[in-house]
Amino acid sequence: MAPIPLYDVSSAESSQAMAASPDPAAPCTSSWPAPKEYDGSDGNPDAPYNPPGARNTDSCLALKPTGEVVHDYTTKGPAPGDLAFRWIHGSVCAAKNTDPRIQVVAYNEDTYVLRENPCVNWEAPFTYLLFGNHGALLIDSGATPEADYYPLRVTVDEIVARWCGIRRKKSVPLTVVLTSGEDVAQNQGIGQFGDRALTRLTPLELGARMEFHGLGSAWKDGLGRIDLGGRLVEVIPTPGTHKDGLSFYDTYTCLLFTGDLLYAGRVQIANDRDYVASLERLQQWKQDHPLKWVLGGHVEMMFVPGRAYPRFSTNRPFEHVLQLEPEAIDEAVEHGRAVVGKPAVVFRTDFILLNRVSPDEKVYQSAPDLPRVPVPYWRSLQ
Repeated sequence: MAPIPLYDVSSAESSQAMAASPDPAAPCTSSWPAPKEYDGSDGNPDAPYNPPGARNTDSCLALKPTGEVVHDYTTKGPAPGDLAFRWIHGSVCAAKNTDPRIQVVAYNEDTYVLRENPCVNWEAPFTYLLFGNHGALLIDSGATPEADYYPLRVTVDEIVARWCGIRRKKSVPLTVVLTSGEDVAQNQGIGQFGDRALTRLTPLELGARMEFHGLGSAWKDGLGRIDLGGRLVEVIPTPGTHKDGLSFYDTYTCLLFTGDLLYAGRVQIANDRDYVASLERLQQWKQDHPLKWVLGGHVEMMFVPGRAYPRFSTNRPFEHVLQLEPEAIDEAVEHGRAVVGKPAVVFRTDFILLNRVSPDEKVYQSAPDLPRVPVPYWRSLQ
């Protein structure tokens, strides 16, 4: 077999130029401008090959970086990112499930979303890992303490090591915080980080947690802040589903992490007045700050409006998406106000509010004003 010919761009251009020249002996000249000497900058976000919103992404990293890579986390509006993958939804028989114990999705190069397999724990909580120039932040820690079943620390360590390799850093300190210290669906994995170097863990007790975030005794009206190195995360007290509830707002992605306060599921209200006050605070917050999505701690809703999976379900093939639009806060405020002081179950398209009732109240029902779409799984439970 004859060897495959190699196409040499430089020799081809030279031959064409010589053929077009009136004097073959004349030197070849080109109309192309001389290439600029590489200056070591972090790229040009306005270059045509960078799509809109590419600022602060890996497409703008230096081609030949030297030393640590430092990002500018100052953006106009939300930084680019997306959740384009379907979440693992469990199995009918949890013991035979072969999915990963933890699913990891990169929202962007500095933001990761982790989900505990529903067959490890039916709550299937989400945790969030954020990176800045000088630190990393893990929001919530899942529902399972045993690392053999739920290897949260190992997973986080692998992500951190990969991220440090890309950013040319030796290490980065980690802070672990919780949307609620009393929520057993979100605080169980924190013990896995007890002996980890360069790690700060939030306490579980209410007063100590608020001191940890610099909120003090009047914490309900306070505001904390975590600086990851140019990337700021605001800490907003939001009691209501838990007496020590906190929400976290990322100024870089403009994502709001709300834990159990508001998510695509059956929201169990513990103190209805606190709950409405917290939602009203978030409502005012989104008027004063750009907000892309609300990301809660779980997904329990189906894609069918107003319908949710019952507790302890390990198989959820028709799940709602994780993210809620900012308008969900307004809707929760409206219906939360309506149930203050009375037992009620409020069915909405993207969430269900339960106030002063059992968490299993009206599990297989919905509101008459919402579309009644038949779902095979749902019909089998009637």
